[in-house]
Amino acid sequence: MTETKLSKIMALKENSLSDLKVTYEELFDGKKAPSSNKVYLWRKIAYRIQEIDSGGLSAQAEGKIQELIQKYDPINNKTLRPDTTVINGSAKKLKRDKRLPIPGTVITKEYKGKILQVKILESGYEYNNKKYRSLSSIAKEVTGAHWNGYLFFNL
Repeated sequence: MTETKLSKIMALKENSLSDLKVTYEELFDGKKAPSSNKVYLWRKIAYRIQEIDSGGLSAQAEGKIQELIQKYDPINNKTLRPDTTVINGSAKKLKRDKRLPIPGTVITKEYKGKILQVKILESGYEYNNKKYRSLSSIAKEVTGAHWNGYLFFNL
C-alpha cells in the first residue's frame, strides 16, 4: 500500500461520524452506513480503499469462501449436528431441536427498545440469570402474550 493511501486512511480516523458516513456512501455506491460506530465505519472504509486499490478478492475466492461456510459452519449448519449420542453403550436420540444453535450460543433480539439475550444451554435456556424450559416461555414473559419461541427469536 502506498504512503498516500496509508496517510489517507489514518487521516480518516480523525473525521467526525457524519463525515465517515458520507465517505462510506461515496465508496459503497450510495449505500447508507450500516452502523453509527465510528471505529467500525473507519475500518470498513479503510478496507474498501485498499480493496479498490488492490482489486479485492476474486470471484473464485469469494465462491470458495461461501462454499466452505455452507459446508463447515458448525453454528449455523444444522446438518453437521448429530441426531443421536451414545450413553452407556447404547445410542439415544437427542432431544435438542436441530433449529437451535449449539449450547453456549447467545441469541440476541431487540424488542421494544430493549435488548434481550438468551443463552442456549444443553437442556433449556437462560434469560436474566433464570433458567427456562422453552423459548416460548421466555417470549411470553417478555411480551405478556403467547408466542412461538422459534418465531419470536427468528430461528
